[in-house]
Formats: sequence, structure tokens, C-alpha cells
Amino acid sequence: MTKTVIAKWDLFEATLNGPSDGNPFIDVTFEATFSHKNRSVRVPGFYDGDGVYKVRFMPDIEGEWHYTTRSSALELDGKSGAFEAGPARPDVHGPVQVANKYHFAYADGTPYLPFGTTCYAWTHQPLDLQAQTLETLKKTRFNKMRMGVFPKDYPFNVNEPLMDVYDRDHEGELDFDRPNPACFRHFEQQVQALGELGIEADVILFHPYDRWGYCDMSAEQDFRYVAYLTARLAAYRNVWWSLANEYDFLLDTKPMQQWDRFFQIIEENDPYNHLKSIHNGDVNANYDHRRPWVSHVCIQNWDVKKTQKWRETFGKPVVNDEPEYEGNIMLSWGNISAQELVHRYWISLLRGGYVGHGETFMHEQDILWWAKGGQLYGEAWQRIGFLRDLLEEDASEGLTPIGAVGGWPWSRVSGARDGDVTYIYLGEHQPVIWAPGLPLDAGDYAVDIIDTWEMTVTPAKIVDAPANHPTRHGAVLRPRRPDAAFAVELPGKPHLAIRVRPKH
Repeated sequence: MTKTVIAKWDLFEATLNGPSDGNPFIDVTFEATFSHKNRSVRVPGFYDGDGVYKVRFMPDIEGEWHYTTRSSALELDGKSGAFEAGPARPDVHGPVQVANKYHFAYADGTPYLPFGTTCYAWTHQPLDLQAQTLETLKKTRFNKMRMGVFPKDYPFNVNEPLMDVYDRDHEGELDFDRPNPACFRHFEQQVQALGELGIEADVILFHPYDRWGYCDMSAEQDFRYVAYLTARLAAYRNVWWSLANEYDFLLDTKPMQQWDRFFQIIEENDPYNHLKSIHNGDVNANYDHRRPWVSHVCIQNWDVKKTQKWRETFGKPVVNDEPEYEGNIMLSWGNISAQELVHRYWISLLRGGYVGHGETFMHEQDILWWAKGGQLYGEAWQRIGFLRDLLEEDASEGLTPIGAVGGWPWSRVSGARDGDVTYIYLGEHQPVIWAPGLPLDAGDYAVDIIDTWEMTVTPAKIVDAPANHPTRHGAVLRPRRPDAAFAVELPGKPHLAIRVRPKH
């Protein structure tokens, strides 16, 4: 018999037939142990409807793997099999993990810089619109997508979903004890489609915008849902867990201890330890991301100049997934300009964090990217792609803020280093000469001026660093040591950055 071969970090699936009477989602326990040499991994299985049970596994080591099932149902218990894990496919680097405390990397060590976007309910839209969303993503440089499991009821997003997440009973009411396998299969298909595009699926488990009753499930039903979803999705290498979009708007029905338990259920059922976080609504309602089950900080806040503060407070990677959106809707969080969103990206990254994209332009059919996907109509996404490409040229350890740049406070100028490469973002300032924050030695450097909007990189004109600096009151400040060995001339326009790297 030919042995099944699965590429490292791809998905192996074993399918068995078992009982379908009663409610198998609750009545039947099913799991498997996968082993390679002296290593064993417990993996929960799940019921997929019509008497079909599945267990999925993502091998992270090449070689022969064996598995044996355990179940409360006799016909599912003690079944065994084997497969071979071969080399990873080209351009597959494994799941993303935290690296260097404040940053991310794939399992093989390749740096990962999250440049995400938001399409909350795209998997609940008509199939042709979902296909268009994937085609649009192919043209961008986004490598993460925030997406909800449940449909959403909110302005610009009031259509009925493609499928119910739970089956309906004989009276037509949703039965929150019986997940709808067809809906979950479709969701998984789109997670996999994103993975083939190199995009991480940041899966949002709960949100407050609901008219179907998903927000009102009992705690026990919520716990079963989290375990079921984890069993189905954990073997996909590109999954991140986001416990909620705006969890604090759900505290009346899901108190804080319940959110803690959700994290723990994922840890108990995800053998791969995918990234986990939770997203706030009110800017003053951050979850305590210092808790050990939280891998990184997911935040919503327009004031991106606080990025370094969040980084220092929580001691983990910071991803500000909602710094407000490019668009023109009436709601203030959805009508900033493309220039402003790009500006916030640069500030966030050069203060040691990461940031997310969203687009909310009025549309006669209410097809807004942030909710439903479709097409992008704005101008920020191209500049975000340019920024990603720029930083990935030299990505090594991750961007570390360099503090106040040459005496300029953090409220004004942002700067960071990744290895031996320095970046300074001048933002709204438009000087014609700049020295602070540049190297203190006269080594052999390549210095470039980056126009963050025009997406150009131009070699800088190097000039002598000024010895004295006038203060705002006209006096002259003479530093105890020079701020830099040299200075650069600038064109006197805003939204410029400077990159300095040793010549090789």
C-alpha cells in the first residue's frame, strides 16, 4: 500500500464513520494521539455531520508519523494509521510565532512583519463577492486578514449571511447545540485559500454586532463552540486566534472570567500554540495582555504615538489592528484620509509596533471592504505594500525604537533600528536639513530619502552636521557631543523618512 505523504506544515486529515443518532456534537468524545519517534501530540477530533468524524494534524517534523484514536464510541476507538511528512513546499515557512520578544517570525525563522487588513464578514457574502475579494488580495501586499466566524449586523452590513453558523430546529430557530458543518467547511476553505496567498487568517471568535442570537449563547455553549472551532481550525498553519472584536462591549453577557476561560480552552485544544490575543472597543478598556495565555497585544486606538508605551507596558508585540480606517462614511473612525493612515503606519512601525488597514468608502450597494471585501477603492494599500517591501529588504531582528531622536521628543519624530539599519520618520515635519538621530561616526553609509506617499527612494545629499542648534526662543544650544557625524539635505516637505545602512 502506498503511504500517504504530507508536506511539513500542511494538513493531514483522517476521516472515520461513527454514530449519528442523538447529538454527536455533545454525546461523542473523539481525539487522536500522533507520534513521531519519542514525541506524542494529543489532537482533538470533531464531528462533521452525517456520521462523519475527522481529526486533523499539522506535522512540524519530517519523517514517519503514526496515530491512534480514542473515543467514547466503540466504532471510533483504537483506530490507527500512519503517514510520511516530507519537506515543506516552496515558500511555506510554517506558522507564525513571537520572536525577539516584540516581533514575529515563521517557524523556520523567516522574519514575519504583519501588514494586515480587515474584512469582518467576507465569508458570509455571496460566493462571487468572496471570489472577488481573493482576487483583490492577490494584487496587494497584505499578509494578514481579520475575519469573523459569525455574521455581522451593523450599518453597511445588514444582508443575511450565506449560511447559518448553527443548524435550525423544526421550528426554524437556531439550535446552539448543533453547529452547521457546511458553514464551518466553507469558512475553512477560505482560511486555506488565504494561506495559499501567504495571508494569515486572524480568526475573530466573538463580536457584539448580532441579531441572530449568537451573542446570547450560554457559557456552556460558548465553551463548546470555542473547543469545536479550535479542533477544526488549529491544523491550518496560517491561523491566529482573536478572541473578540471589541470584547468589552460584550461584558454584560460574557464576564471577564469567561474570556479568560476561552483562552484556556484554546490552549487545551490547540497543540500548535497559534498566536492568541483579544481586541478592545473603548480605547481605555485594554485587556490585560500581560497574562501568560496572550501571545501579543491586539489593540484599537487612533493615537498611534502611544505605541512604545503599550510595548513597554505589556512586554509583548503590539499590533494596533484598528487605528481608524481610510474612507468617507459618516462615522469618524471610518473617514480618515489615505495620507493619514499611511502616516499612522510609519509612526507605529518606527515606535516598535505594527498596525492594520481597513477601508470604508461609501458604496451604492453597501459593499465596503472592511465589512464585505470586494474591491479596494482607496490609495493607502499601495503605500502600505511599499512600506512592507522596504522594511523586508533588511528585516532581521525587528524594529527597536531609538528613543527621543536627537533630543526631539517622541511626540514629534519617530525612529528605530533593525540590526545595523536605521530609519527616521519625520512625519508632519518638513525640515530642509536633518542630523539628529543619524550615526555618530563617519563610517561608509548608504543614506536614502524615502517619500512615503510618492513611494520613491532617493540617495540623500550628505552635508556637514551643524554644530549649533537654535532654540525656539532664539538662543543657541551647543550639545556636549555632536548629534551626528553628518547631516542630509531634504526637500522641505512632510511625510519623508530617512534610511541609513552600512555599505556592504
